[in-house]
Amino acid sequence: METKNISRIALGTFLITAGIGHLTFARKEFQAQVPEWVPLKKDDTVVYSGIAEIALGAAVIATPKKYRKTMGKIVAGFFAAVLPGNIAQYKNRRDSFGLNTDNQRFARLFMQAPLIAWALKSTDE
Repeated sequence: METKNISRIALGTFLITAGIGHLTFARKEFQAQVPEWVPLKKDDTVVYSGIAEIALGAAVIATPKKYRKTMGKIVAGFFAAVLPGNIAQYKNRRDSFGLNTDNQRFARLFMQAPLIAWALKSTDE
């Protein structure tokens, strides 16, 4: 299997696993990242974003080749859209996912760029 396909399938699996975490084992952790300005209950936001991640992950894996580039842009947009949650976690000093210092929470802010690049590169056919 081609490296790009392996990377794309790994991305889909990552998203599905994260989505399952939103709905089950990491639900409380994800609530710490929901900004105060989101007009939904924190748990509802986590559930809806988890469902979205599962759907995006499945789509990344199953999308036909001619639509993969578009799917990659959609996933990259999703990764950009969740950045305010990481900023809120840092700004509000909320411990979550083992990020229990300001430096750790600050470093987490820089993880969105590699995720965006992963989405775009692994789907660029």
